[in-house]
Amino acid sequence: MTIKTGDRLPETTFVKAGPDGPDQVSSADFFKGRRVALFAVPGAFTPTCSARHLPGFIERKDELAAKGIDEVACTAVNDAFVLGAWSKANDAAGKVTMLADGNGEFARAVGLEMDGSAYGMGKRSQRYAMIVNDGVVEQVHVEQPGEFKVSSADHLIEQL
Repeated sequence: MTIKTGDRLPETTFVKAGPDGPDQVSSADFFKGRRVALFAVPGAFTPTCSARHLPGFIERKDELAAKGIDEVACTAVNDAFVLGAWSKANDAAGKVTMLADGNGEFARAVGLEMDGSAYGMGKRSQRYAMIVNDGVVEQVHVEQPGEFKVSSADHLIEQL
């Protein structure tokens, strides 16, 4: 079942690339007590994700903050080392928190997993963006396959 507005996020564990190596963080702890703009990409370093999705959130972070967003986070079914390298390559540190969903637990739990096996990518996350307020979904915008419209920073800012 796909997550929807008003649902509480399921309990899963993300991994962040920390200065001393991978750090695990529970979804409950990460989203507790704050409003987070969370966006998901099918994969770090992939064309649309690198050229448009991540850069939009980096560029518009301050506008999101002005609209009441405490943190911007990105999740992907990649490991923390890949997301750490992607963050570094895009100067995203301090702007977008990378939440690795290496085994796809979160993508499955929110019902937004996709099968990219035809492209050699295996199970991944669909492209989406959501606003999460204290662990509860305020908004969720899931892209149609092959599109990049409703999950962009621009669209999210318009909805806030």
